[in-house]
Amino acid sequence: MRDGVAFGPAASVPKIGVMPGLKPLAALVLIGMGLSGCILGTERPDANLEVPASYRAGPRAPDSAVPALDWWRGFRSSELTRLIETAQAANLDIAVAVAQILQADAQAGIAGAPLLPTLTGTGTAERLRSATSSSSSAGSRSTSQFNAGLTASYMIDFWGKNRATLYAAEESATAARYNRDVVALTATATVANTYFELLTAQDRLRIARRNAASAERILALIRQQFTAGTASQLEVSQQETLVATQRASIPPLETTLRQNSATLALLVARAPAKFTVNGGSLARLAVPRVTPGIPSELLRQRPDVMQAEAQLAASNFSVESARAAFFPQIQLTADTGFQSKALSSLFGPGAWYYTLAAGLTQPILDGNLLKSQLEQAQGAQLENLQAYRKAVLSAFTDVEKALIALQQTSLQERLQGEVVASSRRAFEVAETQLRGGTVNLVSVLQVQQTFFTAEDTLAQVRLTRFQAATSLFQALGGGWTLAPRTAEPRRF
Repeated sequence: MRDGVAFGPAASVPKIGVMPGLKPLAALVLIGMGLSGCILGTERPDANLEVPASYRAGPRAPDSAVPALDWWRGFRSSELTRLIETAQAANLDIAVAVAQILQADAQAGIAGAPLLPTLTGTGTAERLRSATSSSSSAGSRSTSQFNAGLTASYMIDFWGKNRATLYAAEESATAARYNRDVVALTATATVANTYFELLTAQDRLRIARRNAASAERILALIRQQFTAGTASQLEVSQQETLVATQRASIPPLETTLRQNSATLALLVARAPAKFTVNGGSLARLAVPRVTPGIPSELLRQRPDVMQAEAQLAASNFSVESARAAFFPQIQLTADTGFQSKALSSLFGPGAWYYTLAAGLTQPILDGNLLKSQLEQAQGAQLENLQAYRKAVLSAFTDVEKALIALQQTSLQERLQGEVVASSRRAFEVAETQLRGGTVNLVSVLQVQQTFFTAEDTLAQVRLTRFQAATSLFQALGGGWTLAPRTAEPRRF
């Protein structure tokens, strides 16, 4: 029994009481189906995976905070949650992946068709006219021929070729499902990162405009001092340059903001002209705490690893199918029906006929076609094996890199926050002293530049930290179920 379809002697065959000629065929089909696949090979390549016991950059309690299925809610943004849920339902890349699943399922149905007998009904009516004399048509006569019958055939899959082809197609369909999960996870992470970039652009715009206002306020003070003769034209020009620099930083940020909004519209399958995002500030969001679990769990959490495993399984069965093609193929066929010259007597006892035949086909000379097909399948098998090994090692590497990035960006954000706080105090002191005329204008200019740069850098570092958190979720395969995930064991 496999996927609800019975194979072997226990499989039922419909009884045709009015056509006894099919009974011998039914017996042969039962025997053939019992023999089908009995030579299916078991040769499988060894993946030789190196699975570490723990992550080098992981916490001491790796399972204390594994990601939830709805991990994006941990950022505590209702708008982000709404965007991600909309993307999961409407994203066009996900829709394409779903359509590919339908195709893969249909292909599995096509591959499984040769494992079952075929039955074809026929019906013909002919009118024949023949001449009894070549010199005259007066002696011609007309006859009728009526025929109604059934043709049945079955290929005994003694060497397992068709069954291996079916298994390969089923594994390909499984891979298509994991591909859908990969696309969905990528779309979710892309929505989150794009939203974070949009919020960062809004933060940087606010910083740039606030800094431009501060620079203009300092410029007004310097101009007053220039009018009083206590400041030079050079100092005025330097401050004017700083003001112009702050103003020039605004258009690129506006571009980033609007382009990210358009990107989000595409991700949720909306027209950009009719799509708006409220946004806010990245500083108001939270970075959820997440731990990676143990590395062995990753092999059942990452959809791309599971996809590579399914593709490897499919290629294994393709090799078996190509190898079985070298052996003889046994074909059973039967014809039965009724044939008569009069329609009224078509189904009479004397009109019934049947034929039974069994054929064996053995490739002898094919120009190395079968050998080349086997080598091609073996090459694809080796390719998928290496791709699977790379997928596993890449998964471990992605988690390590994401853990390192999240740790270091968290530290960098804290240190950069201290830089902003100290530079803000220095700027406030410098502005106060400038009003009192007790500070060098060059020092004021340097303090301004340091403070403005520090604030903008902090916004960018905060974005990097949030993206590192998203990368960690993506590297872990998204969210985990509360209970350990059970997967159907692979047949290799």
